[in-house]
Amino acid sequence: MRPQTGLNSLGFAKAPADTRVVVAMSGGVDSSVVAAHLAQQGYDVIGVTLQLYDHGAALAKKGACCAGQDIHDARRVAERIGFPHYVLDYENKFRESVIDEFADAYLAGATPVPCIRCNERVKFRDLLETARDLDADCMATGHYIQRRMGPGGAELHMAADPHRDQSYFLFSTTQEQLDFLRFPLGHLESKAQTREMASCYGLSVADKPDSQDICFVPNGNYASVIEKLRPGAADPGEIVDMDGNVLAEHRGVIHYTIGQRRGLGIGGLGDPLYVVKLDPDNRRVIVGPREALSTRIVPVGEVNWIGGGAFEGTERQISVRIRSTRPPREAILRPTGPRSAEVELLDPEEGVSPGQACVFYETGATRVLGGGWIQPRR
Repeated sequence: MRPQTGLNSLGFAKAPADTRVVVAMSGGVDSSVVAAHLAQQGYDVIGVTLQLYDHGAALAKKGACCAGQDIHDARRVAERIGFPHYVLDYENKFRESVIDEFADAYLAGATPVPCIRCNERVKFRDLLETARDLDADCMATGHYIQRRMGPGGAELHMAADPHRDQSYFLFSTTQEQLDFLRFPLGHLESKAQTREMASCYGLSVADKPDSQDICFVPNGNYASVIEKLRPGAADPGEIVDMDGNVLAEHRGVIHYTIGQRRGLGIGGLGDPLYVVKLDPDNRRVIVGPREALSTRIVPVGEVNWIGGGAFEGTERQISVRIRSTRPPREAILRPTGPRSAEVELLDPEEGVSPGQACVFYETGATRVLGGGWIQPRR
């Protein structure tokens, strides 16, 4: 979106050289391109990389971010382009704000999304405050999402490239944060364009693979991390049907997720069975037929509303996304409190899991209205 007359590309009424931008650099190609591009435009760029977990253990780990080789890569980009770069040790904050809650939520039978909490509590809260302390006019990131100016101020919109869109992971961005943030890559049509820009700037990370899985979970093995963080978490228990009949023994509730079919160790019962509920207090995994996974009513808590107007008191027709990999679907949003709501899906969804995000969108449009966290059904 073109800035108004008299404003620079970041929306400020002054020269780029007089506009200080803190760029959150993970060491990947996206944030590296953002930093290089803004520096080439003449902005006063400061790169900041957060060390979020054990540096030594991460040195040889591929597909992560914010530790080890990634810190080195971010520093090399800053040296090549010629702007200052700082590394901040946020290990304790990351552990307290993200990892501990991840472990506790998993033990409680939820399926948490720690990347959202990291954006909410570390990058867009703590790091953003650091940017303000550095007298920055704004903070830029490599996220694929768009910030547009609307009649009521800054709005959050899905990325131009639906395959790269990260709006699901940024629903908890507040209006105050959105006023300060910038997302220079959100308008690009493909990741290929980002890599082309990296090559043009001569960045060593131009062909670096994207980060995979959760940064502190090696090889996507959640259970091994939980067992290390919470010894005794993998105690065995019973697999039961929806009537409470014992069908088998399991090796720990943490090894199962809602909607899971394979690996249950139950055979010879005719129709396939799926995990429909987890009962960690009684160490039980409840299984049932596929139709038992179908959900129409989704309770949502910790709602963040950035859709304009008052949240409470108004029933709305919206679209929602309850998985990052699926497109938004039509729903009715009914607020039940200042930060709680009931979402009615017009078409039922299978495998809705507590701990996942439910993100709100304007139906038939790209605007992100906010979202919340899916709560257990009573």
